[in-house]
Amino acid sequence: MSRRELREYIFKLLFRIEFNSEEDMQSQCEMFFDDPDREFSEEDTGYIQEKYDNIYSRISEIDNLIDQKAKGWNSDRMGKVELTIIRLGVYEILFDDDVPASVAINEAVELAKKFGQEKSNGFVNAILAKFVE
Repeated sequence: MSRRELREYIFKLLFRIEFNSEEDMQSQCEMFFDDPDREFSEEDTGYIQEKYDNIYSRISEIDNLIDQKAKGWNSDRMGKVELTIIRLGVYEILFDDDVPASVAINEAVELAKKFGQEKSNGFVNAILAKFVE
């Protein structure tokens, strides 16, 4: 599976955070990986789970960083899709040495085009660009 596809699945798993309690996320992860409509290799499952766990463990820190950089915006006011994409992008820019910042931003913009609203890609790009200035 390509990195782009894996990133999309990580986004979909992270998006569940917005609708489920912390206690429910373990079962949400299990349901995500047990879905008969998608098949993951052991390697892909490990990659998705590890990246999800790393991001989830830093959600508060990432949200604080977003709040500091997003002038005139607060993570609580952002759309759930955009916030989830930005969280993933911030994690990749700041904490994932395997992903160049330019790739993280480009991939986040592509996710925003696919899953966000009409102007989501520009918003995501503007916020993430502040993390590489």
